[in-house]
Amino acid sequence: MKKRTGIQKRWMFNNLSIVILLVLAVVVAFPLAFTMYYYSNMQSGLEAKAKTTTDFFGNYLGQSYNEYYQSCINVAHNFEDKNTLELQFISPSGRLVASSYGQWAGKGPGTSDVDAAIETKRLAIFNGTNPATGERIMAVSSPMIYTNGEVIGVLRYVTSLKNVGRQILMLTAVTVVVGVLFILLIMYNSRYFIRSIIEPVSEITETAKRISAGGYGVQIKKKFDDEIGELTDTINDMSVKLGQAERMQSEFVSSVSHELRTPLTAISGWGETILSAETMDPVETRRGMVIILRETRRLTDMVEELLEFTRMQDGRFTLNVEPADLQAEFEDTVFMYGSRLKQEGIELVYLENDDVLPEIPCDISRMRQVFLNILDNAAKHGGEGRRITAEIRQEGEYAAVRIRDFGPGIPEDELPHVKMKFYKGSTKARGSGIGLAVCEEIVTMHGGQLVLSNAEGGGTLVTIRLPIGEGA
Repeated sequence: MKKRTGIQKRWMFNNLSIVILLVLAVVVAFPLAFTMYYYSNMQSGLEAKAKTTTDFFGNYLGQSYNEYYQSCINVAHNFEDKNTLELQFISPSGRLVASSYGQWAGKGPGTSDVDAAIETKRLAIFNGTNPATGERIMAVSSPMIYTNGEVIGVLRYVTSLKNVGRQILMLTAVTVVVGVLFILLIMYNSRYFIRSIIEPVSEITETAKRISAGGYGVQIKKKFDDEIGELTDTINDMSVKLGQAERMQSEFVSSVSHELRTPLTAISGWGETILSAETMDPVETRRGMVIILRETRRLTDMVEELLEFTRMQDGRFTLNVEPADLQAEFEDTVFMYGSRLKQEGIELVYLENDDVLPEIPCDISRMRQVFLNILDNAAKHGGEGRRITAEIRQEGEYAAVRIRDFGPGIPEDELPHVKMKFYKGSTKARGSGIGLAVCEEIVTMHGGQLVLSNAEGGGTLVTIRLPIGEGA
């Protein structure tokens, strides 16, 4: 739970901090940009209007002051936009001459734009507080210049920013509300997304703990077809394989224990019999010694097989590759092993052909080990067929060795597993279950293939293919 909370906190902090900063930036920037845009447009409109009206009044600048004064009053009185704008006419001394709001001669506005327009003889802008009312206003003052260059008055447009301020405040409030809603939505989506990841991961973690504690074979229910689903499939597959490995290892230990106990019992029994007998028939003594020697060799073979497997596991399994007559070695092995099988009533037939194989780069002692192991398996598992065939021939760039027995064969569901270490399947024959794994490792290190299949007509067919070219 601590890990889950930590991931949630990191995710929420890392993502929400960025979202909040972006929302704050928008909340600040959007109203500010809107204000600048609105004020800029308003100012441009007032400037254009002031310039147009000033140009219009140019027609009256040649009149007397009284006529000019009366013209200002008339224009102010008839001003059409008096609901939104105030039109003022101001004297060079800064006093109000006329106003569209009905104010006549009186105190001037007292803002900087009037003085600036008179002094610079250019348009001047004021954006601030009205000294008389304290209200926020925007004003544009345009000087009216007589023909001799003298400023005889100022035309001034004034508009209140009260409504603009309200609009900006409302816009800011809406932006803040939208930003907060957006943050809440991101938080909700983030929590949902995190839960969709963390809950399956937590379940996978718990299952992994059960597997590490020995609960092999436990499965996780797959809920998603994404990376989480792929991880679930991987964990489930690992759990199944660990369960199989654990089961095969247990079977291996049990099998090895049984395999060791049988020859040791025979050796121990005959040893005690020979030692305890004061007089013993020479024939019986010889029989006991033959059994002791045979079981001792059997133990030696088992120990050698276990040592080979250990070397294979820790990377000390090596080859001594040199050109060798594999065909002659195979034939010698078949004939030598055939004599031994003949005593057990099993016929080993060598299928001769006209192929003469060239020397093949290989570790000849290791390949002899492979041949003997496969022949021994054929005798153990297919011995009831009382017949084994063996042949070697060239097939393209490969030397192909085939050994077939005429026993019951291998169940189809066990074929994919028979070369796995510790696997013995449903067979009751003796053995540790690692012989074929060692054989496949040897063949693979030579760059070849070891294939087991069920032969047509019954029995098991083992095929070994080795490259005739350079060795692996």
